[in-house]
Amino acid sequence: MIRLFDVTDKSYTTNGDIVLQPYKAVVRKEDNGDYYLDLELGIENAADITAGRIITANTPQGDQAFRVGNYEKTKSRVKLRANHVFYDAENYLIEDSYVVNKNCNDALDHLNNATEPTSPFTVLSDVGTVNSFRCVRKSLAEALKTVIERWGGHLVRDNWQIEVRASIGSDNGVVVRYAKNMKDISAEADWSDVVTKLLPVGKNGVLLPEVYVTSDKQYDIPFTRTVSFEQYDILEEDYQDQNGELDEAAYEQALIDDLRTQAQAYVDVNSYPRVNYTLSANLERITDVGDTVQVIDERLGISLMTNVIAFEFDCILEKYTLVEFGNFKQTLSGLMGEITATTEQIVAQQTDAVKVTLGEELQTATDKIMGVLGNSYVIYDGNQILVVDTLPKENANNVIRINAAGIGFSQTGINGVFNSAWTIDGTLDMQQINVINLTASLIKGGTLKLGSDNNASGLLELYDEENNLVGQMDKDGLKMFGTDGSYVLMNNTVGFAGYDRNDNQIYWVSADEFHMKKSVIEEEVIICSRVKIIPISVYSGGILINDGIGLVPWGSN
Repeated sequence: MIRLFDVTDKSYTTNGDIVLQPYKAVVRKEDNGDYYLDLELGIENAADITAGRIITANTPQGDQAFRVGNYEKTKSRVKLRANHVFYDAENYLIEDSYVVNKNCNDALDHLNNATEPTSPFTVLSDVGTVNSFRCVRKSLAEALKTVIERWGGHLVRDNWQIEVRASIGSDNGVVVRYAKNMKDISAEADWSDVVTKLLPVGKNGVLLPEVYVTSDKQYDIPFTRTVSFEQYDILEEDYQDQNGELDEAAYEQALIDDLRTQAQAYVDVNSYPRVNYTLSANLERITDVGDTVQVIDERLGISLMTNVIAFEFDCILEKYTLVEFGNFKQTLSGLMGEITATTEQIVAQQTDAVKVTLGEELQTATDKIMGVLGNSYVIYDGNQILVVDTLPKENANNVIRINAAGIGFSQTGINGVFNSAWTIDGTLDMQQINVINLTASLIKGGTLKLGSDNNASGLLELYDEENNLVGQMDKDGLKMFGTDGSYVLMNNTVGFAGYDRNDNQIYWVSADEFHMKKSVIEEEVIICSRVKIIPISVYSGGILINDGIGLVPWGSN
């Protein structure tokens, strides 16, 4: 169903302002690329279609929202192309925000919270790569492009939710074979940007000491090129001392390190030709971009396992009209290269801790569910529904019980203890919950555990209303930041200490003694409840003749 909503609407559970009856409604979606709706309507809807309004369309991923942009009105038709509401991210500016050594999920949160005006999106990622990014005067959409380039992953757009996933799609056993379900297929290989040996050039003409970066993939003929790289994140001001003097050696080394990283990433993804296939076929088991497809065409000598990189879906007929597959296109992410090579690169960059938390746990959960699909039984039992692992139900161990009170989970049979439950009032009572991202206005509990060997190094960050980091707690202790770059640190190594912007210790506690390098006292000092040091001024004839301090008994005025 195609529905029309107001410009500011963000909930699409109703029929909206109008249910449209279009002549044409085709959605095109590309991996890390275009996502839009082509629509043709009768002239009776001409007055309803105005710039900025929201049109929702049924897609294989559920109803999705598209914003009206340019449109054409003739005597009999209204034609328009509406981009997915994800592209609203182009209208939200990040003035200056620095992501330092964060995984992709934290990086997305950091950037999404730094926009002007406030971003309407929610963000999420399971990519464990740790990286940094200085975002200066870029839109949120531009920032997301850089995130995908540096952290890796695939963009998932679901109305106002933006995700970056390490992998997308599924393998549903789809086979495309000539003369069976294949209408037309074309293959295109582009070698124009292939490079296996690169001479990178950076800011101010900087070169690498080793000059070239090479690829592991080599061919019978060489592919040697030179490419200039932008280095907007490497700023001179970050390598100046408090007097404004530039540390030229440190600045140049930072440029070289960044140039080497960018060059190696460029070679890794451009050492393979772009190979794209376009297929006209009705593939009912395709679910989304990223899905695995086996393609067999004896005429062209094609027999390969590949992935969907784009599709066109007819929302009226509710079927695919075009599917493209091959190695991923150089679109939003600039990612290009063999699918397996890209996957291996992402996995290789993940830390061991992230592999534990995001790899093993997710895989274990998946294995548990997929492994028992053939050994689950659903029973309608009067006023409840039971899902059990064996029959009869009295012999079951693992049980899910659904009734008017909610959903309960037991590992001790239908008459055992249901120690995990989701009750009808919205209460989720679980002994263990593993989540990638949690957003909440209030969290109540007895113990909040961060870190340990399974969850790597725990980190608690505190921000002010302007999204400035004002405090953090991690394995190194509690640190509170001042606006001038100074900070207070408390841990079991230094105890309690204060530091200036250059990391010089300016006051500290040692055993039972308090030390400070400088002190300014405005009124008085009391020593051991015995003596008070106060300022004394002596006047004669209304003229100040002596100005100093005096010692008086404590308690006197």
